[in-house]
Amino acid sequence: MPARTTRTRRSSRSPSTPSRPSRARDEEIPVVNQVQYYGTGRRKTAAARVFIRPGAGEVKVNGRSLDDYFPNEVLKMIIKQPLLLTETAEKFDIVASVRGGGSAGQAGAIRHGISRALLGFNIELRGRLKSAGLLTRDPRRRERKKYGQRGARARFQFSKR
Repeated sequence: MPARTTRTRRSSRSPSTPSRPSRARDEEIPVVNQVQYYGTGRRKTAAARVFIRPGAGEVKVNGRSLDDYFPNEVLKMIIKQPLLLTETAEKFDIVASVRGGGSAGQAGAIRHGISRALLGFNIELRGRLKSAGLLTRDPRRRERKKYGQRGARARFQFSKR
């Protein structure tokens, strides 16, 4: 009877393959050698990471310009609200990465993140931002649908007969 030879199983992954996943292509990697301020913002189910650094007022969201990402003027105004309130609109470049939620929730999350990042730049802005309600995490969320009903509050149509 011939002797059995054991074969070693090789992994399908080559040794040059990185062990951790790479960053998404559209996400911009923050520059470390420059002064920058960071803020995290949340609204509904959206979460935003916001970096502000001295610049000409350019805003990038997920690697795209503000006009490309948010075509709606109202959402652009929501995002720029903390900058206009503190009169720093043309002083900072903003890089934001945002995930989750819809467009309105994402705009609110970016606004919250910018407001928090501005505190890192100058803590004296806290009074103005706080009185405008820009530092408060908006707790409102979608109410769940209940069983035996058509929606969160709406009931099924009632028929007497």
